[in-house]
Amino acid sequence: MITQMQVRASRPERLDRVLGVESLGAYYGGKPALKDVTMDVYENLVTAVIGPSGCGKSTFIRCLNRMNDLIPSFSQTGTIRYHGQDITGPDVDPVAVRRHIGMVFQRPNPFPKSIYDNVAWGCKVLGMRDNLGDRVERALTQAALWDEVKDRLKASALSLSGGQQQRLCIARAIAVEPDVVLMDEPASALDPIATGAIEQLMHDLKQDYSFVIVTHNMQQAARVADMTAFFSISRGEEGERWGELVEYAPTETIFTNPSDKRTEDYVTGRFG
Repeated sequence: MITQMQVRASRPERLDRVLGVESLGAYYGGKPALKDVTMDVYENLVTAVIGPSGCGKSTFIRCLNRMNDLIPSFSQTGTIRYHGQDITGPDVDPVAVRRHIGMVFQRPNPFPKSIYDNVAWGCKVLGMRDNLGDRVERALTQAALWDEVKDRLKASALSLSGGQQQRLCIARAIAVEPDVVLMDEPASALDPIATGAIEQLMHDLKQDYSFVIVTHNMQQAARVADMTAFFSISRGEEGERWGELVEYAPTETIFTNPSDKRTEDYVTGRFG
């Protein structure tokens, strides 16, 4: 399992913005889930999103690749810029957004297809059929799964262990060569050994991808993240509540010298 020191040593000296979030608000049926979130996500870093249940962490990362568009009652305000281009407008194709900003969910969700077909699926949908076998092998290799499955690529993906299935889902996400990979509690359903493998994978792959990971596990955030965003819950009149970004800084700062008392209380276990 990787350590904080290993992660810190690999942080690039110059930070380039890949996503710029400005005054983001997210609503379900008109009720706020998030208000006024502004932050940048940087290339080739792991960015962790932490905070108590109900503070809008999953809603936030689903905004980043427009997954929330699939929910009829959802609406949002503000802008999200990917390499400077606003990706929230009605003239932007959400499928094209997801081609560049992939997603790995909380529980492994392989398709009831072969291992090979799971990884090749996105490439086929997007018309990336040239050298398909090489693309599948490269993605499985990057996901540290190739040596375990290379002799049974036609076997059902459902025959893999939970940890292998999650690495397969990561391979499926990166096979289409995205720029950013979003991960929503990717290790919460896994045992400690499989969790360690996923964490090591993020560390190894961030030279090629930028990661945004939602986690309830603060130790995990401390181990794998270069930057950490702490979200909390604000309450309005008549019981209304929504998530807000309290503090965003290098992970070491969040855990050792936070600027907001609410952050300190959360990371030290006083609430949450």
